[in-house]
Amino acid sequence: MEILDAIPACKAPPGGRLDDAMLANYRAAGVLILEDFVPVEKCVQLRERALELVDAFDPQTVRHVFSTTRQTQLDDRYFYESGDKIRFFLEDDAFDANGKLRQAKEHCLNKMGHAMHDLDPVFDAFSRTPELAALVDSLGFEEPGIIQSMYIFKPPRIGGEVICHQDSTFIYTEPQSCVGFWFALEDATLENGCMHFIPGAHKMPLKQRNYRRDDGTFIIETIDDTPWPEDRKLPAEAKAGTLVIFDGRMPHLSGANLSDRSRHAYTLHVIDQRCHYPANNWLQRGPDMPLRGFD
Repeated sequence: MEILDAIPACKAPPGGRLDDAMLANYRAAGVLILEDFVPVEKCVQLRERALELVDAFDPQTVRHVFSTTRQTQLDDRYFYESGDKIRFFLEDDAFDANGKLRQAKEHCLNKMGHAMHDLDPVFDAFSRTPELAALVDSLGFEEPGIIQSMYIFKPPRIGGEVICHQDSTFIYTEPQSCVGFWFALEDATLENGCMHFIPGAHKMPLKQRNYRRDDGTFIIETIDDTPWPEDRKLPAEAKAGTLVIFDGRMPHLSGANLSDRSRHAYTLHVIDQRCHYPANNWLQRGPDMPLRGFD
């Protein structure tokens, strides 16, 4: 396995379809940055819609926290029953000693998920464009399905660290088919907690499989305990409108946001529906919301 010294980046191709050189770079690195994939005005529209949904959210009645360091959400039904809903998750440091929000509620949220792309028309339109469909097709998906959407707030001052992980740990198929599509809705910089990747490390094995047993107990199964080569991680700073695509086995992380600027982003995860999606994956949908692709 070769760890690369750079994350490949290029201007978004017209029409969305990756050419042979782009595909070769993606397959070698496991990650590819596509600049100017989405017009900035579309990013603004999605941010505005997200804040409208936040405005209707009452943090006094729904006080669920998402943290990759403490993993408190793993035994939270509100979290693991969110595969076909729109739900809100607060930062670990959202509340002060008196149980009050430290700052405005939109600056206390960690994320919103996990089915905005199927339940909200603005998110649906952003998620299902001809350009994104062409990009997914060029990656070799024969029957793509958008299994999850996440709106990441990475709020100022309290935006939490995201520890190194692989998305196929959580979105597991047999064979593995998960790919992440991460859209920068605001400029992502070192100061406000941009993503980091270890290019080439997607060729390492899947290290964990996280799933839920029949009794509801959440299991974290270690498959490979080889340490991540985190000394080789590289930042993926990105202007608003940039799309970062990455393999489900690509190790990635982000630091805390202690700056005064938020770092809003939107992520889709796509799987190939030809692959087996186990019934004990934590992320599940009800029968009234079948998985859809880009139609």
